[in-house]
Amino acid sequence: MSGKQTTTDTAQDELYSAGSIYLEELYAQYLKQPDSVSAQWAAYFSTLKDETTDTQPSHHSMLETMRPTAHPFSQTASEVAPRSALQQTSGNARSQDNQDDIEFPSRAIYMIQAYRMHGHLHADLDPLKLNPRASSPELEMAYYGLSEADMDQLFPTGNLSGDARMPLRDIVSLLQQTYCGHIGLEFMHITNSARRHWLQSRLERIHSTPSYDEETRRHIFGKVMHAEEFERFLHTRYVGQKRFSLEGGESLIPMLDTLIQHAGSNKTKEIILGMAHRGRLNVLANIMGKSLADIFSEFEGVNFEDDAQGQGDVKYHLGFSSDVPTPGGTVHMSLGFNPSHLEIITPVVLGSVRARQCRRKDKTKREVMSVLLHGDAAFAGQGVVAESLELSKLRGFRTGGTIHIVVNNQIGFTVNPHDARSSTYCTDIAKIVQAPILHVNGDDPEACCLATEIAVEYRNTFREDIVLDLICYRRHGHNESDAPEVTQPLMYRRIASHPTVGMLYRNRLIEDGIISDTGYTSMVATYRDCLDKVRRSRNKDRPAPSPVNSLQGRWEGFTSGHAEEPDTTVHDDLLKELVRKVHRLPANFSLHAKVEKIFDGRIQMMDGKQPIDWGCGEAMAYATLVNEGHWVRLSGEDSGRGTFFHRHAVVYDQITGKAFVPLRETENGPLSHFLVVDSMLSEMAVLGYEYGYSIAEPRALVIWEAQYGDFANVAQVVIDQFIAAGETKWSRMSGLVLWLPHGYEGQGAEHSSARLERYLQLCAEDNMQVVYPTTPAQLFHLFRRQLLSQARKPLIMMAPKSMLRNKASFSALEDFTSGQFNPVLEETDQSIGAAHVRRVIICSGKVYYDLLAERQKRAITDIAIIRLERLYPFPDAQLRQQLQRYKTTSEVYWVQEEPENQGAWLLLNSSMRQTLLKTQKIYGITRPGSAAPAVGSISRHKRELAKLVDSALADNTNDRLI
Repeated sequence: MSGKQTTTDTAQDELYSAGSIYLEELYAQYLKQPDSVSAQWAAYFSTLKDETTDTQPSHHSMLETMRPTAHPFSQTASEVAPRSALQQTSGNARSQDNQDDIEFPSRAIYMIQAYRMHGHLHADLDPLKLNPRASSPELEMAYYGLSEADMDQLFPTGNLSGDARMPLRDIVSLLQQTYCGHIGLEFMHITNSARRHWLQSRLERIHSTPSYDEETRRHIFGKVMHAEEFERFLHTRYVGQKRFSLEGGESLIPMLDTLIQHAGSNKTKEIILGMAHRGRLNVLANIMGKSLADIFSEFEGVNFEDDAQGQGDVKYHLGFSSDVPTPGGTVHMSLGFNPSHLEIITPVVLGSVRARQCRRKDKTKREVMSVLLHGDAAFAGQGVVAESLELSKLRGFRTGGTIHIVVNNQIGFTVNPHDARSSTYCTDIAKIVQAPILHVNGDDPEACCLATEIAVEYRNTFREDIVLDLICYRRHGHNESDAPEVTQPLMYRRIASHPTVGMLYRNRLIEDGIISDTGYTSMVATYRDCLDKVRRSRNKDRPAPSPVNSLQGRWEGFTSGHAEEPDTTVHDDLLKELVRKVHRLPANFSLHAKVEKIFDGRIQMMDGKQPIDWGCGEAMAYATLVNEGHWVRLSGEDSGRGTFFHRHAVVYDQITGKAFVPLRETENGPLSHFLVVDSMLSEMAVLGYEYGYSIAEPRALVIWEAQYGDFANVAQVVIDQFIAAGETKWSRMSGLVLWLPHGYEGQGAEHSSARLERYLQLCAEDNMQVVYPTTPAQLFHLFRRQLLSQARKPLIMMAPKSMLRNKASFSALEDFTSGQFNPVLEETDQSIGAAHVRRVIICSGKVYYDLLAERQKRAITDIAIIRLERLYPFPDAQLRQQLQRYKTTSEVYWVQEEPENQGAWLLLNSSMRQTLLKTQKIYGITRPGSAAPAVGSISRHKRELAKLVDSALADNTNDRLI
């Protein structure tokens, strides 16, 4: 839906929310600058000047003369009068026949608007009643000059659902039921009038009151009972074990059940669920349908960990998937694996949803839905929430709206809300995307289910985020062995005496004749007996659960181990055809002169007139993959053009400003697609999003590009918890590529190092690849290999900066039509004879060209240079093969631009030593150890580089470490 409003809509919105202060300020603004207010207000204020004896009337006289009959808006709006004018009249009842006194009946309009604005502050939301409800004068009748004597008078209701005129008593009752009951709606911050009116109509029409039939109410009770008894069973059978129980928030289970059933009835086929650990086991058991026996096995330590590869994870971090039947068909549910970093699953889920929507061609964004469960402290406190919310409406990231459910325990670990946030509600952060917020009392399961139904309908109608704030409590501490009464004695005294959600709802249903006490007792006994039987039978007969098979569905055909090297070559005729196709634009397209020169140059490269540069080599990799029917997604800050002006995957008409993506001209097949996204200025959320995308769609080449390599440290938790450890913890593979510009060129500490050492430190168990290609052909084969291989491992690439324009690094066309990605590149200078080499230098990346240039300058012919293009998995066989050529050479240097305590030296020297021949020794040539990656002075940088290169090439071998 469009977010635009007409001028009349805007003026009416101003009027509906108007109060005396607002009108006074607006009139003062008009007096200073008449054209600064809307035309309607200007016309109205001009009549006031004519009706008063003062040249410029005072605020008081202005308000006294403001008569609704002169108001410039609609009939409903014209009945509104400001409070200061209303105060001039008596609060006694008036006769309906007194047509001259229009101010009096208009007072209800003001009150209706006040309830919509402030009603949630007076709602009955807190099960514990720890904090008294807010007191707002705007919701008191006396504020509008009304009293009990007016309760039976008829008042106009404006756009309130119901009759056009109603007794004040009925108006107040409707408003209190709708906005001050167990559901508190915040929606007046939404600027789009259609969305506001939809929400107010949806709730006012039913007075925010559920009206479920007996069968539905019994079903809801069954879900609450199962949630409560499951937690009680675990608490008594597995004493002292952490489970992060849902006790106090059991209404979450019928909420999720309602959500799935309602969504499934409205054409949703998949729901991707993300949540932290609170209540996770309950969701797995009572929503996802995970085997109770498997859950009990995890508590008892009986599992397959001795036979499984990897390290595994604790039970309350594990994900699961299952199929849930609904009236509209089966809904596939996926619960994402999540570390203890609470909210970091948020962007991962969003990326997974987007990938599935793309695969399904789900343009309505209804077939796949994201549902995110949050904790109150985390939702308010963790920045990734705000970053992820900001992604929700962006072209390359939107998923058609997320339903957020905040399990609001009204406490952090031990932190009270007044120390956990500055905002009124923990959900206030969602207002940055104008998401409506439904606060709901967790002790009322029916209200919770109604709010959930409304959330699904809103999401599907407007394709926007919506938030459900489940206000509940945490019956135990942060974990079950904690002692929360130490820090929250009053809260936990109240909790200790407070009936459970199940007991409260039981009493309510018994009172309504839905269930009997005997029936309740029987239901509970049956479920408890079921739990006990499962536990006992598991101990006797059931085998240990089978390892999770992660190579199903979309992952079928892939391998978790080593795969054969794919053929990454492409015939030169096809390369030439594709390069011409993506660099010759429509005749009427006005391309920028600088970009046109680059594109013309790439065509000349195909004609053999120039060597192939990095931009052309990268474009060739994408074009060939897309032409073969594959799927490429590249995102990052400035990725369309490229930070270093080398890519130009998106070009802009210099006359119309229209964007054009030339690589889409190579699309060939139903899933053949090229997408490049200029992301928002975020690393954590965007990288998490791309990781989620990559695990949901293994048949796409997914690349996240950092503007500079070290900016990735903002997303370190994604790298540590998901990219590096996701496979060993959860058997979840990813082929995500991290494009990290790296290289020391005198740009200072923040634009030099991608922190290569951090990635190498994370390497183990063949978990990912770390590479530093030095030619465009290597990049071409690397990217094609990443997608064409039957194995999926994250690819961490130290990417070029100055090399992008270093002609010494460019490749010949035959390097693309033959060969493959080589983990080790041999000495290329034919004048360097192996028998006469006195020193072998091993290096990686840009420093190779610094060494090469100086070696040529000095005409050195007895030092060979080997390039290590893949640093992990360490290519020991390929490196040993190269060192064998120099068996008469005893001196081997490792040279790096990074300081001694950074870069690859300290992490790879052991592997390199094991690769050397017996007669060889290796020495490190580095910058001195440093707390910062690089110096800030360009002249100092040049001196350091000169000394580094000289130490590597000098005859004197004593000073090997600078």
